[in-house]
Amino acid sequence: MKNVAHQIVGLLKDAGIQRIYAVTGDSLNFFNEAVHADGTMQWIHVRHEEVGAFAATAEADLHGIACCAGSSGPGHVHLINGVYEAHKTRVPMLVIASTCATYEFGTDYFQETNPIKLFDDCSCYNQMITRPEQVQRMVQNALQQAISKRDVAVIGLPGDVSEMEAVQMNTSTKVFFTEPQIRPSEMEIGRLAQYINQAEKITLFCGVGAKKAQQQIVALSQKIHAPVGYSFKAKLDIQRDNPNEIGMTGLLGMASAFQSMHHSDLILLLGTDFPYKDFIPTNKTIVQIDIEGEKLGRRSIVDYGLVGDIEHTLKAVLPFVEARSDTKFLEKQLASYEKVKEDLMTYVDDSGSECAIQPEFVAHTIDQKASDDAIFLLDTGMCCVWGARYINQRKDRIMLGSFNHGSMANAMPMAIGAALTHPERQVIAFCGDGGLSMLLGDLATIKQYNLPIKIIVFNNRALGMVKLEMQVSGLKDQETNMVNPDFAMIAQAMGIRAFTVTQPQEVDAVITEALGMTDEPVLIDIYTNPNALAMPPKISFSQMKGMTESMAKLMLSGNFEEVWDTIKSNYKHLKSL
Repeated sequence: MKNVAHQIVGLLKDAGIQRIYAVTGDSLNFFNEAVHADGTMQWIHVRHEEVGAFAATAEADLHGIACCAGSSGPGHVHLINGVYEAHKTRVPMLVIASTCATYEFGTDYFQETNPIKLFDDCSCYNQMITRPEQVQRMVQNALQQAISKRDVAVIGLPGDVSEMEAVQMNTSTKVFFTEPQIRPSEMEIGRLAQYINQAEKITLFCGVGAKKAQQQIVALSQKIHAPVGYSFKAKLDIQRDNPNEIGMTGLLGMASAFQSMHHSDLILLLGTDFPYKDFIPTNKTIVQIDIEGEKLGRRSIVDYGLVGDIEHTLKAVLPFVEARSDTKFLEKQLASYEKVKEDLMTYVDDSGSECAIQPEFVAHTIDQKASDDAIFLLDTGMCCVWGARYINQRKDRIMLGSFNHGSMANAMPMAIGAALTHPERQVIAFCGDGGLSMLLGDLATIKQYNLPIKIIVFNNRALGMVKLEMQVSGLKDQETNMVNPDFAMIAQAMGIRAFTVTQPQEVDAVITEALGMTDEPVLIDIYTNPNALAMPPKISFSQMKGMTESMAKLMLSGNFEEVWDTIKSNYKHLKSL
C-alpha cells in the first residue's frame, strides 16, 4: 500500500526532480525508502546538508528545479545557508524539512525545531504537512510556487505522517513550467524609443535578467553603436558573440565599463538588480527595464522605469529606434576595454615565483585550456575576482557562484550539483583554501559518486578578500592567515587524484594533464601569491588612505617583508592609480 512518502516521491518525479540531496536519518527514513523504491530518482548522500543545499541550488539553476532534504532538528538546520543561497539566487528549489512526530509537537522533544520559523525568511512557500489529506495539494502548490516565483518552497514533513497511508484528493498533481511574454505598453515602448533616439552617448548595462535577450542586446547596440557592460552573473551570457562588450563594472569589474557609464548621456539598465550603487552615476539619465517592477529605482536614480522581460521589450522597441552612424563614443570605449585587457595580461606574463604563483596566470591558463562548454563554479572572495576577469565565453560556457548571498565554501558543493546535472560537460571548481576547508568532508561525496570534477585550489594561505577589506579600511589585517593541511594528501586519502603545484612553470602541464582525466575527479593545490590584490575600477581617496595606513601599521609592527611583497606583487595596479 502506498504511503505519504511514496506519494510525495511520485509528485516530485512528475515535476522533473531527478535526485534528492540529503543525509538520511530518523524522520527522513521512510522518504529515503520511497525514493529507492521508485527506482528512477537518485538519493545523493552528501556528508553535510549545507553541501546538499548548495548542490541543489546549482542543479536548480541548470535544470530548472531541484530538491534537498534534512532530517529532524540539526539535519534541516544544516540546510539553512544553502537554502538562503537558492533564495538569493532566485532558483526554483523544494526543501523537505522532516521533523519529529506530530504528537510530540510543543513538548521540547529531542531534536524538535520549528521549520516554519526557521525557513520563513528564505522561502516563498513554507508549510507543515500534518495530515495525509494535505499532501497532494500542498506539495503541488509548493512546487508551483517555487517554479513560478523562482524561489524556495519548504515542506515540513513529520516522521509519523510520512508513513501514513496516502490519500488521493480531487486536486491537480501536475506542475506547469510557463514562459509568459511580458512587455511594456505601446505608449511606454514609444517613450523608451524617444529616450534612446534623443541621447548621443548610450551605454547598455545588462544583468542576469537579460541573458535570454543576448541577440536583441547585440542588435540594439550595433544599431545605435552603444557599448555593452554587464554584471558578474551575466558575464558569459552577454559576452557571447558580442562585438561591443566592454566588460564589468562593480567591485570585481574593470575601468572600461565604469568609465563608459560615467561618460554617457543615457544608461539603459537591462534586467539588472546590480547592488553596488556607488558604481552607477547619479548625474546621468537612466532608464531601467526589469520583469519585476519592485526593483525599479531601488539601486539608482532612475528617470524612467518599465516592466517587461528584456527580450520582448527590446524586440518591441527596435523598429522604432533610429540607426546612427557616429561611432566615436563606441570606438573610444572599445579602445579603453582593449587597454584594460592588455593590463590584465601583464599578470599572466609575470607568472610569479615559487609558492607565490600569480593567481591571474592560473586563471588565464585554465581559461585557455578548458572546454568550450565548461561549467565553472567560483568560491566567494578572490576566486570570484580571478574568474570574473580571466574566464571568458568561448561557445557555451556557464559560470555559477554565490553572487548574491556571498557565502564562502560554495564552489565545491555547487560543482557536485553541476556534475550530476551535466555529466557530459567539464566541471571546474575554483576553490579558495578557506572555502574548501569549511566543507572539506564532501570531497568524499565526489569520490563516492566518482564525479569528474576538477578542483583548483587557489591556496594563498589567507582569507584574501577579508585581508584586502581590512587593508583598505586602514586596519592591520589580523586573523586572516591560515595554516592549511596538505590538501593534495587529503584528497589522495579520499581516493582522489591530486597534484601540488609550487612553481609557475608547472602550472601549464599539470592543468593540461588534469583536464585530460575525463572520467575521474582531480584536485590541484596551487600555492598562489598571498599578496596579490584585486583592485576595483574605482579607487576612492579613503581606500588609498586606508591602504597607506594599513601598510604603515604593518611596518611599525616589523612586517617589512609583507609590505614589500605587496608592493612588488601589485606594482602594475599601484602604478595605474
